[in-house]
Amino acid sequence: MGEVAKDLTAGTIGGAAQLIVGHPFDTIKVKLQSQPAPLPGQPPKYAGALDAVKKTIAAEGAGGLYKGMGAPLATVAAFNAVLFTVRGQMEALLRSEPGAPLSVNQQIVCGAGAGVAVSFLACPTELIKCRLQAQSALADSASSSGAVKYGGPMDVAKHVLKAEGGLRGLYKGLVPTLGREVPGNAAMFGVYEALKQYIAGGQDTSGLGRGSLMLAGGLAGASFWVSVYPTDVVKSVLQVDDFKNPKYSGSIDAFKKILAAEGVKGLYRGFGPAMARSVPANAACFLAYEVTKSSLG
Repeated sequence: MGEVAKDLTAGTIGGAAQLIVGHPFDTIKVKLQSQPAPLPGQPPKYAGALDAVKKTIAAEGAGGLYKGMGAPLATVAAFNAVLFTVRGQMEALLRSEPGAPLSVNQQIVCGAGAGVAVSFLACPTELIKCRLQAQSALADSASSSGAVKYGGPMDVAKHVLKAEGGLRGLYKGLVPTLGREVPGNAAMFGVYEALKQYIAGGQDTSGLGRGSLMLAGGLAGASFWVSVYPTDVVKSVLQVDDFKNPKYSGSIDAFKKILAAEGVKGLYRGFGPAMARSVPANAACFLAYEVTKSSLG
């Protein structure tokens, strides 16, 4: 079986594992990121992550935690196939000879390259997901009285294509998506390789057990969010911003307005759920990827 086919298959299975484990955490993250600023003297809709979980389940049932999962589930195969395949092909280009292990710095380069490629798949998928996840968080906002209510992923896509500039509308937030995926994946794959080599005591990491792979994968996923979280907040608020009466004119404007209104704390809304999600979700992803690829020979 060719290396590209192995990466495609293993990346798809790894991505599915990541999505199933991590999506409820991601829903809470987006709700906290996108909830409107409260009126003077009024409390925010969600006091924190646990409050958001309780209110989501009370209002929407447990299924509310999986709102918006259809879009990433439909594209998880393509997203992770591209991520791991581009990374695998870059690894092949950087190897001095077939099968030679790569350095941590080389894995950082591979991760950055893979991040560029997946950004063009991630942006429209994230926009659809964020619109669905944020609906209830924005529902009580005065500015949302005339907001579009979506019935599902296809409904979001159809509305954006028809009323928000066509294909360009689906790529709203591409700049911060690139600003998240490129450095985030560079950090994640670099940390993953560094931890594997540290645990293995050298560049040969082929003998690592599943526990070690899960540990390295979980901490690598955490490094992704630590390195790029404010960019993700900017991406989310841009993608759920009203098209006809936008609050933000672009990424820099969103960054400045969040900072001015809420301080640095505003750039870390939902950070707790993101970190709580990243460790188990990425542990599942990397383990599934490594085990699947190994089983393919």
